Amino acid sequence: MLELLVPMHGIGGRGDLPVPLWLAIYSAGAAVAVSFFALAAFWSRPRFETTGGTALAHLTRVVDSQAVRWLLKAAGLVALALLIGAAWFGSDSPAENPAPTWLYVWIWVGIIPLSLLFGPIWRLANPLRTIASLVRRTSYRRLPDGIAYWPAVAGLAGFLWLELVYPDASEPIVVAAFVTVYAVVNVAAGIVYGPAWFAIGDSFEVYAEVLSRLSPLGRGTDGQLVVRNPLAGLATMPQRPGIVALLCLLLGSTAFDGISQWSAWTSRTAELNHVLVYTAGLMVAVGIVTALFVFAARTTGTAEVRPGAVGGAGLPGAFVHSLVPIAIGYAVAHYFSFAMFQGQEGLLLATDPFGRGWDLLGTSGTRIDYAFLGTGVIAGVQIGAIVLGHVLGVVSAHDRAAGLFRRRQLRQAQYPMLAAMVAFTAGGIALVTAS
Repeated sequence: MLELLVPMHGIGGRGDLPVPLWLAIYSAGAAVAVSFFALAAFWSRPRFETTGGTALAHLTRVVDSQAVRWLLKAAGLVALALLIGAAWFGSDSPAENPAPTWLYVWIWVGIIPLSLLFGPIWRLANPLRTIASLVRRTSYRRLPDGIAYWPAVAGLAGFLWLELVYPDASEPIVVAAFVTVYAVVNVAAGIVYGPAWFAIGDSFEVYAEVLSRLSPLGRGTDGQLVVRNPLAGLATMPQRPGIVALLCLLLGSTAFDGISQWSAWTSRTAELNHVLVYTAGLMVAVGIVTALFVFAARTTGTAEVRPGAVGGAGLPGAFVHSLVPIAIGYAVAHYFSFAMFQGQEGLLLATDPFGRGWDLLGTSGTRIDYAFLGTGVIAGVQIGAIVLGHVLGVVSAHDRAAGLFRRRQLRQAQYPMLAAMVAFTAGGIALVTAS
C-alpha cells in the first residue's frame, strides 16, 4: 500500500482468526451456496426491477434548497483547497503531512460509508463540478458516441496504479501532482463537455454513484428523495459499456493489494524491479477477476434468454450490478482496520496541515490508538463483510436472472455464476487472513 501507512489491511495472520481459516472459507462458501438454493426454490419472479419507495418530501425540499446546495459546494471546495494546499505547501515528510492520508484514506475509503449512508451526495459536493460550472457557456461539445464509462475506468486505473504500484505514492509532492493534474483534466473536460462529463469521466464521482445505488436513500422517478429497498436501487444501475471493467478493476485491485501483503509475494519480488512486477501483478489480478466473471456470465447465457431482456453491455452487463455489494464487502474487509487506525493519523496531522507549528485542534502529542479494536472484532468485520456482500450479490444476480430466463431454466442457468460467487468468497477470505 503506502510506505508511510501501517499495513493494517489484514488482521496479522491466520492465528488471529477466531476460527480456523479452512472452516471460515468452507462456512462462507456454504452460506453463499445455501442462499442460492433457497432463492431458487422460493424466488421465481423479479422483485427489484421496478423503482419505488417512501417519498421524503420535506427532506427533498431541504436538500434541494439553495442554502444546502451552496453549503455542500463550499464544503467540497474547502476540502479540495486544503488537500492541494497541504500537499504542495506542507511538510515534505509523509509522516508529517496529512495530504496522503486524506487522499488514500479519508477520500478513497471514506467514499464507501458516505455513499451508502447518504446516497449520491458526492455529486452535489464535487468541487470539480463546481469549478467547471463557474465558466458559463451557451452550448457544450457533444460527448463522443460509445464513450460510456471508459474515461472513468482509465482514471480509476491510473489512481489505483499510483496507490498500489508506484513506490513513492505516499510522498506529498506525488499526491500534489496527481490531485492537481486530475483536477485540471476533469475541470477542463467539464468546461468543454458540460456537466454530463462528470457522470462518465470523473472516476471518483462515478465510483461514488455506483456505490450509492446500494444506499437506502435515493431519488424516485419524479426527482423526490425516497427511502427504498437498497437492492431495488442497485437493480437500476445502467448497463453501459465500461461498467463491467470498472467493477472488475475495483475487485481485482483490492485482491492484488491483499496479495502484495503476503510474505510469499514480498520475499519473491524483493530483488526484482518493483514497478514492473507490481504492474504485472495488478494487471494479472484484474484480468483473472474479469475473466472469471465474464466467463460465468456468458456461460449463464447458454440458457434461453427472454427477448429484449439484455441491454447493450450483454449478459456481463446484466449481472454486473451484483458485483457492487461484493466490491463493497471486499473493500470493507480489506480496509476496515487500515481506515480505523490510519484515519486517526489524518485527524492528528490536520492540527498543523502546513507544518507551521500550529495546534489548531489541540491534538499535539496525541498518538494513534491501536488498542481500541481487537483482532477478534477486526476478523469478525472482515469475514462478515465478505459473506454479506456475496449473499447480497447472489440475491441481486438471482433476481436479475428471474427476469432473464424462463422458470424451468432458472436454477440451471445460474450455476456458472454461483461457482464464480463461491470462488470470490473463498478467495476474499483467504486474501484478508493469509500472511
